[in-house]
Amino acid sequence: MSSTPEWAARIAVDAGSTAPPWRQVRDQILELVEAGQLPVGARLPAIRQLATDLRIAPGTVARAYKELEAEGILATARRHGTVVAATPGRQADPLRDAARAYVERARALGVDARAALTMVQRVFDQTD
Repeated sequence: MSSTPEWAARIAVDAGSTAPPWRQVRDQILELVEAGQLPVGARLPAIRQLATDLRIAPGTVARAYKELEAEGILATARRHGTVVAATPGRQADPLRDAARAYVERARALGVDARAALTMVQRVFDQTD
């Protein structure tokens, strides 16, 4: 029997998605936080436990948690686990999300940061 909370059963990784698995996990946890289904202070499953339940590598869950920590949504403390630290504002940051998607796509194509930034500048200049 799993010790993973009921809400975690709603997280699923779609192998056919173009989004990497860590991103899918991150986005779904964020949706649960934004919807109030994971309130501030709610404890998340241990990385290994959630990875086992989702049948994915622990590193995938670790990356999702790390990204959410960097955004201030989660906090991890030794012996206390990972908890929801803050509820993001209802207003999303679509520009950041678009930039992140662009960076992921550029990396998948093997494009370095300088070339990707040059392309953004070129497109920006052409649309003035």
